Amino acid sequence: MWLLVPVVLAGKLLLQAFRDHLEGLWKSIRWLSRWFRAVSIVEGSLRSRPQEEEEKREREEEKKVEEGVPAGPTIPISVNYHFTRQCNYKCGFCFHTAKTSFVLPLEEAKRGLRMLKEAGMEKINFSGGEPFLQNRGEFLGKMVKFCKEELRLSSVSVVSNGSLIRENWFKCYGEHLDILAISCDSFDEQVNVLIGRGQGKKSHVENLQKLRNWCQHYGVAFKINSVINRFNFEEDMNEQIKVLNPVRWKVFQCLIIDGENSGEDALREAEKFIISDEDFEQFLERHKEIACLVPESNQKMKDSYLILDEYMRFLNCRNGRKEPSRSILDVGVQEAIKFSGFDEKMFLKRGGKYVWSKAELNLQW
Repeated sequence: MWLLVPVVLAGKLLLQAFRDHLEGLWKSIRWLSRWFRAVSIVEGSLRSRPQEEEEKREREEEKKVEEGVPAGPTIPISVNYHFTRQCNYKCGFCFHTAKTSFVLPLEEAKRGLRMLKEAGMEKINFSGGEPFLQNRGEFLGKMVKFCKEELRLSSVSVVSNGSLIRENWFKCYGEHLDILAISCDSFDEQVNVLIGRGQGKKSHVENLQKLRNWCQHYGVAFKINSVINRFNFEEDMNEQIKVLNPVRWKVFQCLIIDGENSGEDALREAEKFIISDEDFEQFLERHKEIACLVPESNQKMKDSYLILDEYMRFLNCRNGRKEPSRSILDVGVQEAIKFSGFDEKMFLKRGGKYVWSKAELNLQW
């Protein structure tokens, strides 16, 4: 029996040593576990920080878009310069009305055009009002020549109602003009009178043919703009458009702009001209065989144009009215363009970038 005592003692000592070893091992495991947990937390923090910063940037960009401020520098590839609001017509749906008679001095206008060119402008479109009203078209002609000869823009175009254009203007400035767009909403003179495009004893439609012939003779691309409204949406214009054969037939859905053709301070009341989306689609369907037709619904049109007013301020239409930026002449192009509300994606989607230089156009008459 006494012989068993050393054996028992040895067993107890071995058991104690084993327990001590297990306890040490457990402490090591717990320490390693805490260490791995700490590393995981740090790694998670490091991973989430860039993700959080990225999400923050996205929220800031979304906020800028909502406020009408573009996320990055906007290149003013194509600009519409409404250098005058004065007009000799009284179109009932006009959304750029004669609220002022101001026109920039020619040298100031040229300074602004040069700034736009330096900012990336490739195409300028002169509009109004009626652009041929100022100094019988001489003011416009000098800007057209400046943009083509000195700024060497890819495209210079003009939108006009056509009533004041004379052949002598083509002789002086036609070589510098790429596209002349004439507004024609109907081939029925009575409808033109209802709209406000009546010329008294003159025929708007006959004048259109004469202008088309001058464009052909002087090598200017001929374009037609039509605003589809309650008085013409049922009209069939297929035959007349085929005869005139424009390079583009831009077809707009009548648009409401508060403060211009709607509202208390507006000079026009366009509500009676408005048509539904279905009516507009019906008109497009009737003319779907016209290859040069370029349709623009209200959705496509409202925010997809860079519009400069007579003070060279960008006009933001996102809120349904024209809210001006500060003039590019005062703050520069990039500072002013931030508040233009310009939707570049919609500009591209509606076909805003196209072959717009007459040097590249295959003018077939």
